[in-house]
Amino acid sequence: MKFETFTAGQWLQQYQYKSFSPVPVNREWSWEDPKINTLLERASRALAELDAFTLIVPDVDMFIQMHITKEANNSSRIEGTQTHIDEAVLDSSQLAPEKRDDWQEVQNYIQAINEAVDELQRLPLSNRLLKHTHAVLMQGVRGEHKTPGEFRTSQNWIGGSGLADAVFIPPHQEEVTALMGDLELFWHNENINVPDLIRIAISHYQFETIHPFLDGNGRIGRLMIALYLVGKGLLRKPSLYLSDFFERNRASYYDALMRVRMSDDMTHWVKFFLSAVIETAGKGKQTFESILELRRDMDQLAFSYGKRAENVQLLLRHLYRRPAITAIQASGLLEVSHQTASALLNKMTHDGMLQEITGYQRNRVFVFTRYLSLFGA
Repeated sequence: MKFETFTAGQWLQQYQYKSFSPVPVNREWSWEDPKINTLLERASRALAELDAFTLIVPDVDMFIQMHITKEANNSSRIEGTQTHIDEAVLDSSQLAPEKRDDWQEVQNYIQAINEAVDELQRLPLSNRLLKHTHAVLMQGVRGEHKTPGEFRTSQNWIGGSGLADAVFIPPHQEEVTALMGDLELFWHNENINVPDLIRIAISHYQFETIHPFLDGNGRIGRLMIALYLVGKGLLRKPSLYLSDFFERNRASYYDALMRVRMSDDMTHWVKFFLSAVIETAGKGKQTFESILELRRDMDQLAFSYGKRAENVQLLLRHLYRRPAITAIQASGLLEVSHQTASALLNKMTHDGMLQEITGYQRNRVFVFTRYLSLFGA
């Protein structure tokens, strides 16, 4: 199928509305536009350079956790949550009550990503894996009653307040299982010659068009990109997430998806997707470079603490994963008294390693601000 002659699907009359039935995607794909070849080459190179950093950076899994936190936050913000990344690293008790529901959605997403990436070591990317990830994402939050972990058995819509004024109505529920089955076959079909970055670009469009769950489709569809890249070995670690790019270019992102459905313009979507990979991989590489530089600075500072240097390093290892801590948490981590932990945190704050954000005398929260700022906080 050539992009230039592609027909995205057809509108089918249902009771009182029309739903969009997309064509299956498990087929050979080709294109005439040379710009796609150039973007594909640049995107592949950028991805390889980013992946190389996961070999260069010592203890890289510590830092991957903050990449995951950033993705969870950005992807959730596209869907309307108001949590900022500096709030996402705090405990629920440290937030105003009205912020806790949004915070929980982000925490669910962090858990969903971690479990899905871990599961990839035993299972290939599959509908089974996406369903499990969806169940984790929706537990105990808005949408928990919308059949978590199951493909929908009723009609949903995108935009508007209902079917009557929807911006887009995905395929009828009776088509979902077959379309998702076709999509899963496409991920693993070795009999067709489609580059992986083109394959996942098409897959993301198709997933969002099928909208297989009653809720959470945007977040699962964006996570699917990272899972595909890790599952296919293009990335050793889940270090590339496109939600930051999609959130900053939200209108263009939705427009590019709709242009495929309404105007059969797969070329425009694929160019947009590859551009997102190029920019995001480049930024990810810069973030890793900044992490290495910051870590060198912190190691030098820690060395100046003499006998307390080992405890400072233990705290830093915790803070690279979750850059906020209290004296009680530090006391437990270091197995020292509350007074000793508090004194060390005060010293690290005085030396510019940490920042105390509450202004309280008790229940203070110390944040590794220099590190957090590398992720856009």
